[in-house]
Amino acid sequence: MKIVLDAMGGDFGPAPNVEAAVSAAREFGWEIALVGRQELIRPLLVQHNTANLHLPIVHASEVIEMGEHPAQAVKTKKNSSMVVGMQMVRNGDADAFVTMGNTGGALAAALFHLGRIQGIQRPALSAVFPTAKGWVLLLDVGANADCKPEHLLQFALMGSIYAERVMGIRNPRVGLISNGEEETKGSELVQAAHRLLKQAPLNFIGNVEGRNLPAGSADVFVTDGFTGNVMIKLAEGMGEFIKGMLREEIMRTTIGKLGGLLIKDALTRISKRTDYQEIGGAPLLGVDGVVIIGHGRSQARAIRSALMRAAEAVERGVVDAIETGLQALPKLRPAIANEPS
Repeated sequence: MKIVLDAMGGDFGPAPNVEAAVSAAREFGWEIALVGRQELIRPLLVQHNTANLHLPIVHASEVIEMGEHPAQAVKTKKNSSMVVGMQMVRNGDADAFVTMGNTGGALAAALFHLGRIQGIQRPALSAVFPTAKGWVLLLDVGANADCKPEHLLQFALMGSIYAERVMGIRNPRVGLISNGEEETKGSELVQAAHRLLKQAPLNFIGNVEGRNLPAGSADVFVTDGFTGNVMIKLAEGMGEFIKGMLREEIMRTTIGKLGGLLIKDALTRISKRTDYQEIGGAPLLGVDGVVIIGHGRSQARAIRSALMRAAEAVERGVVDAIETGLQALPKLRPAIANEPS
């Protein structure tokens, strides 16, 4: 197993990336190539005991910053850590690529340098979401603002394969995000996608609403990238809002502080159940290689988890499974020609 880690990705620079790489290499024996500015990575690496670990540094002089235009940056910064890392995967020098950096940059670099799996029309950016029953997969969350019905069909296939092979969910339930559970509800896009999904060889349970996501009513939630991005950003904001309000109210009075002490263990358990650091990152599905993208604010534990997700996706053949799964879908394509675009 050889994984490329974008050592320059994330809000905190190379330090947490190096720490995570050392930890994962020591525990699992993987070779983890740290791609980025050698002069910044090497001094951090020598602070760790790396005896018998495979942690090569691959120098890349440029960085795609968080605020840059993704496609333009990928085209102009040919020696960026993202571009160099993706090229290593494309050339067979690595099995997977992991980054905590610019999400749009990772998407653009993957499209330019890895390309799509044959037959996939659009790749999908996914998010692993905590629910009352565990973790579920939501896609697309930002790669494709405008979609066609066949795109949602392919998202469902890719999400189902990832949920089964990596998340360990047997025969995952697939739900289509709509404004009502009835088959006749939703936009023209949703109604056309619903007709396709009913014919697909998937465990499609029909339309689901936004409230079904935190309830865990399905295992894979499918939507267009515009809707999915709004959903995930709203969820992040509401989570921070609720935590802040709870903290404020607990600290408001002496009785509240005492009550806070009494429920401290319960709050800790809730925090662990919803901690994104346990997942680390989510896959960019549909590109011809394993790409895991994590949150910019990730620390070492989250990055280490993202490396684990990458290894799982490689070991369990997610890319090949998607390519094989597509063979079951061509029979649906005559119906697609009659659907609204």
